[in-house]
Amino acid sequence: MSLVASADGVRLDLHFVDYLMLIIYFVTVLAIGIIARRSVKTSMDFFLSGRSMPAWITGLAFVSANLGATEILGMAANGAEIGMSTMHYYFIGAIPAMVFLGLVMMPFYYGSKVRSVPEFMLRRFGRPAHLINSLAFAISNVLIAGINLYAMAIIIEAMLGWPQWVAIIVSAVFVLVYITLGGLSSAIYNEVMQFFVIIAGLVPLTVVGMHRVGGWSGLKTALMNTEGVNNLHLSAWQGTEIGHVTNPIGANWLAIVLGLGFVLSFGYWTTNFTEVQRAFSAKNMSAARRTPLIGAFPKLFIPFIVVIPGMIAAATIGNQFADGTLTYNDAIPKLIQMYLPSGVLGVAVTGLMASFMAGMAANVSSFNTVFTYDIWQEYIKPKMSDSYYLSTGRWVTVAGVLIGVFTAFLAAQFGNIMTYMQTLFSFFNAPLFAVFILGLLWKKMTPQAGLWGYVSGIIAPALVWIWYLNDPTLFETGTAGTLYMAIISFVTVMVVSVAVSMVTTPKAEEELTGLVYGIGTIDLTGDSVASDTAWYRSPALLGTIALVLCVLLYLPII
Repeated sequence: MSLVASADGVRLDLHFVDYLMLIIYFVTVLAIGIIARRSVKTSMDFFLSGRSMPAWITGLAFVSANLGATEILGMAANGAEIGMSTMHYYFIGAIPAMVFLGLVMMPFYYGSKVRSVPEFMLRRFGRPAHLINSLAFAISNVLIAGINLYAMAIIIEAMLGWPQWVAIIVSAVFVLVYITLGGLSSAIYNEVMQFFVIIAGLVPLTVVGMHRVGGWSGLKTALMNTEGVNNLHLSAWQGTEIGHVTNPIGANWLAIVLGLGFVLSFGYWTTNFTEVQRAFSAKNMSAARRTPLIGAFPKLFIPFIVVIPGMIAAATIGNQFADGTLTYNDAIPKLIQMYLPSGVLGVAVTGLMASFMAGMAANVSSFNTVFTYDIWQEYIKPKMSDSYYLSTGRWVTVAGVLIGVFTAFLAAQFGNIMTYMQTLFSFFNAPLFAVFILGLLWKKMTPQAGLWGYVSGIIAPALVWIWYLNDPTLFETGTAGTLYMAIISFVTVMVVSVAVSMVTTPKAEEELTGLVYGIGTIDLTGDSVASDTAWYRSPALLGTIALVLCVLLYLPII
């Protein structure tokens, strides 16, 4: 067994059978878009699938939409760079937040019949806060779409040797075609297919990689002999004592729990319309609530086929990360090059392409919804025909993809795209979550407080980030910086919102029915069908099981 990798960069040697798999995949993707177009008659069909999707479809689409570049390349990059600490993103982050969304927040979202998360902001806090939120979401989404495009370009460049700019444009065209044709339905059906393709590509890579390094014990030994790696790579919590931080994240346990486990994760999973849109498309309240809960079960096992390969990469090609030959983003493509034979290689490459297309399609489909409904219809061209908004949505899709092409080149400047992604979350998702959670629980929070709390929550971490760019010693690592910025954003929103609420007038209670906890009631069963009442479909039961499994999987790595 050799743990020494070649230093020839990443160039994948695909054969006919591998290209055939890719061709079949792309043809299928476009066919789904063409078929889905037949069901698009109204703007609601295009943007929210006519609210007709069953829970198992939306549940798989929910988790698949997240399996984009940030998940596959980003989490693998984190696995290579910081090791087991990456598991925090899943076990104190994603799973509890997904359960919270299904049990607590979806009743408010779905019960209010809003078409987007920014529209909920409109109902609760009024037009000024809504406009700022809509614009912020649109900006963040096209930036994130660029990350997925950049990741697709890495793979195409590795396969064909094309320049990155050509690969980015070719990738964008495929996403543009099937989203423009079939809207959200096209994205969701493709995401379900892509979920299985992604799993089929990553499982063999993990199995072969673990075999090559000699199993778990061999991986641990190899990591201990790798430049820049120590035993902290193998522990999730070691070195997180307050005042004595030595873990690879560079943050203490309180920052990890509050910054990552609470603010960033709950902010992402409960307020990011890119994810929540899948639940909005569900056929009824029960299906909407079960969407993130169903998605939580496959999410529990994703780290074992994403983070572990990253750690294998650190053990086998850590020298190339250290000397700059490769960036951490190259961890998965390099392992594919090293370990997978023809045929299996085609499956893995197809899986990567599927993940990046799923991620970008999710960004674009949520961007076109928010821009069309929350910006164009609300502020620029109100009271137009439904066909007008359907047409507008298609043109906005084109614009979103084109902007994503330009932001892909921005993403290329970051060695670890997960850190870049979390920086965006600390600016946009963290303050929105703070505003929502306070607004849901406190009826005296005023519209002005929602506006100024949200704006200040964006400005505060942005100022800290600028400070960090000028003084890199401010935080131990860029990842640690995102955690502290998220906490700063959350606290700023709370302080400003409470202060502003004290000197402004809240909405009347009758205007807050169904928008604030304890005011009015939300009908959780009125639109249920007979099968929804089965005991095994209970959202409370599904959420409890997901949390128990989360704890059981987390304990061995603590």
